[in-house]
Amino acid sequence: MQSALTANPAPAFWPAVQAIAWREWVRFFRQRSRVIGAFATPVIFWVLLGFGADRVFSAEGADVGYRAYFFPGALVMILLFTAIFSTITVIDDRNEGFLQGVLVSPAPRSAIVLGKVLGGSAIAMVQGVLFLVLCPFIVDEPQWIGMLLALPAMLLLAIALTGLGLVMAWRMDSTAGYHALMNILLMPMWFLSGAVFPAATAPVWMKAVMAVNPLTYGHQLLSGLLLGDDAPGGLVPMWAAAVIVAGFAGAMVAIAARLAGKPA
Repeated sequence: MQSALTANPAPAFWPAVQAIAWREWVRFFRQRSRVIGAFATPVIFWVLLGFGADRVFSAEGADVGYRAYFFPGALVMILLFTAIFSTITVIDDRNEGFLQGVLVSPAPRSAIVLGKVLGGSAIAMVQGVLFLVLCPFIVDEPQWIGMLLALPAMLLLAIALTGLGLVMAWRMDSTAGYHALMNILLMPMWFLSGAVFPAATAPVWMKAVMAVNPLTYGHQLLSGLLLGDDAPGGLVPMWAAAVIVAGFAGAMVAIAARLAGKPA
């Protein structure tokens, strides 16, 4: 006789998603060093670069100082750092044996991926919102509606970056290797997203790299929403940037689910 779980597997899906997401949430906020590292590092970058370059840097096409220009970039960096710190736990879970135990449980592997993504995205959103509330004090003419619309944009970007981190971490067994990959791939992605300098001032070859960088469109979306008409011109219309970010998020979650479905 089939068990109730085998006959009706749906009930096992969402409890597994909720349990894994909640574990990620509790685990993150219990480790103060991770909280401080994910939030303080981008803030320090913003303070040092924003105040240090404000009088000598002028973003072409932008009618704001560098502190305001760099604000969306720092916000993207917070989402990126939080995603990295949340998905690196996959490696710890594998080394401690927890991941193997979850993988052999009746819960579908897609539930494991979704729980990790939702947990990491929720953590990123909390830290991103804490930084977002500073926007009216940084931008001379804050876009109040834009700040509200920035919330779903941040959520899409958080899902995309958490999914990307999960794709990177799923097959790895070394946190040192993960950090090396982060320095090689993720930090250049952020630098070449328009967060530090606009695409208009970049060399032609670098502008081409920025055009194929999905993080560029996440930054453009947040910059346009938070700075309004003062934001530098983007590579594509705002609606196209939103579509690209949504597609990026969907692709990363799908790839992570596919990786998780393969035998280890």
